[in-house]
Amino acid sequence: MSKKSRKLIRSGATSAPAEAQPTPTEETVEPARSFYFLPATEPLPVAEADLHQLMKLWRHGRATRTIGQVISDGYVALFSVLLVSAMIISTVINAQQGMTGCSTQACDTGRLLVPSAVALAGFALAVAVSRLFGPVLASAAEGSWLMEAPISRSRLLRGRLVIPLIAALVVPVLVTGLVAALSGMEWASVAAWAAAAGAGALAMVAFAANEQTHDRDTVLAVLQGVWTAAALAVGLVVISVAAGWLSASWITTATTVRPVVYALVVAGLALAVVMVVAALRRLDLIRRARLVSGGSLVAGMQGAMFALDFGLIRDILVERKAAAKGHVKPTFGRGTGLTALIWRDAQRLLRAPGVFIGLVMSLLVPYAADALRMSQLNPLLSGLALTAALVPFLGSLRVLTRTGGLARMMPFKTGELRGAAMVVPGAMAVLWALAATPAFIGIASTGADRSLTDGLSAAMITAAAGLFGAVRWVTAKKPDFGQPMMATASGALPPTLIFNLVRGFDMVALITAPLILGAPAYWSAGIAVVVFLLLRSPINMEDMQAEQEAARRELAAAKAGSKAGSPGAKTKIPPPKR
Repeated sequence: MSKKSRKLIRSGATSAPAEAQPTPTEETVEPARSFYFLPATEPLPVAEADLHQLMKLWRHGRATRTIGQVISDGYVALFSVLLVSAMIISTVINAQQGMTGCSTQACDTGRLLVPSAVALAGFALAVAVSRLFGPVLASAAEGSWLMEAPISRSRLLRGRLVIPLIAALVVPVLVTGLVAALSGMEWASVAAWAAAAGAGALAMVAFAANEQTHDRDTVLAVLQGVWTAAALAVGLVVISVAAGWLSASWITTATTVRPVVYALVVAGLALAVVMVVAALRRLDLIRRARLVSGGSLVAGMQGAMFALDFGLIRDILVERKAAAKGHVKPTFGRGTGLTALIWRDAQRLLRAPGVFIGLVMSLLVPYAADALRMSQLNPLLSGLALTAALVPFLGSLRVLTRTGGLARMMPFKTGELRGAAMVVPGAMAVLWALAATPAFIGIASTGADRSLTDGLSAAMITAAAGLFGAVRWVTAKKPDFGQPMMATASGALPPTLIFNLVRGFDMVALITAPLILGAPAYWSAGIAVVVFLLLRSPINMEDMQAEQEAARRELAAAKAGSKAGSPGAKTKIPPPKR
């Protein structure tokens, strides 16, 4: 209620005629009021430091671990870090010694371009994560009461900006430095490439924070596409040089490019400083809805990670993308029965053509494996890449699997619904196999590894393995915490929670194992047929138990009816109900 309305109400109450007001006597009782006016006073100023101290006291005063448990966990963590660090250092030293004698153009190309591709991929990942989460974010509870407090919002959000900046600097430095060291670079070049990757990722996150204060996203989307395309292009150059399709005479060594990398480090740090200063000045202007949306997404993904349900994480991301899009233009379907479901999947491809990007990227894996002379493991590696690429094509199967009520509304059996949902992804897998057949034949080597028939059959089996791996990943059930638990070092866990880590991978490994071991292709084809039948009509113990219970009830009702119809049987009339 506004101040003007309050004054009018008060003035109307005081200007009432005197005779209408009751004379105050001992029997007069003041009527109970159902509302009260807030005092028209300014809110008391709150110090941000005091509020932070109160929050710290609240959190630390409700600790759930003793000091002994904290020391024990710290010891285990420190021992694990030292052990893993020793293994990584030993591997890097061995790789450095082994790559010293390699002085060919392919080795020089790998030393120069592989760390460059990793750095560009780090830039794209930094932009993508910043677009997804914020990078500045706040939880829903903080957005409901903390952001409404009469305090400076920028002082609360400064700490939230520091954490993404530190992560953007440290993670690319470690990853790019490790890759550069494993490729056989000199230590000075390793430090240069690692610093360039860290400075560039830091600049990207700082720029994303500045764009968040302006509530803009278009430039970040363009940058993400540019860095992704650049990383793919560099990877293609590495594969082409290794396969002998492209001459490496124009590629210089890492030593001559080092000054350019140093210049990129300075430019990245300068851009990061400018963008951080600009973002700090505008932190008060970030909308609360933008802050809370990133915090809610983090909370939802944390809950899914506790259950190791990566499918749920993807569902959360898809829902967020659909909510950001808002609405689409409705289109009419075609056909009846299962044909209508298949046609809807085809229409969904036209509505979201971005899913083809992953399919095309997965097509690079068999050619890269062929160029690196890994034809024996090519079915396994390519099948795993195709599994990840075909998951977005199985949206309808995901919905029908997780929404049992929707599936029961349709007049089809479970096997028919799943078979219809596999038609469009199966067609994409066949096209992928035809495009990847030259890689399985072995065009990168001087002589073919397989004949045309064997290469085509290997490509088709790999495509089937990728398809069924994606179907297994999509249709996997949620972990059931009501069943008997399994004792592990991390506590009691349901067995299905452990199996979720290898779902999809198990189908690919099972189908491609005969090809990898050198067995005839019909063994893999037979395993693929059995896997298809099991995935199309899975054995559900819960449904079988429900059907047995229903049959038991029908049998009991039939026996009761036969006894009631027998001669001499007494008819029981139930008492009336009120």
